[in-house]
Amino acid sequence: MTTKVNVRLLGVFRGFFGKSQITLKLEQPTVRKVIKKLADSLSVEAKRLLFDPELNDLRSNALILVNGKEIGVLKGLETEIKEGDEMTLIQVTHGG
Repeated sequence: MTTKVNVRLLGVFRGFFGKSQITLKLEQPTVRKVIKKLADSLSVEAKRLLFDPELNDLRSNALILVNGKEIGVLKGLETEIKEGDEMTLIQVTHGG
């Protein structure tokens, strides 16, 4: 069964995609599947800011929320997305 996933894009992610929201349709979506689908549509440079190809995982500069909760308090990248859920990507800036 295909599920419609709404993804809000904030900060640099809005610039990458040229819009503030994207709706995807995926089979049994998880946060990982949504991120991979989004990354597939990015340029190589933009993709590297979101996804580490060597580790096959997200970089630490993205805060990901599902229905307003950080995925670290859920099931991380394996958090299941249900119809009507909203996923939000926010750029995290590190400094020192």
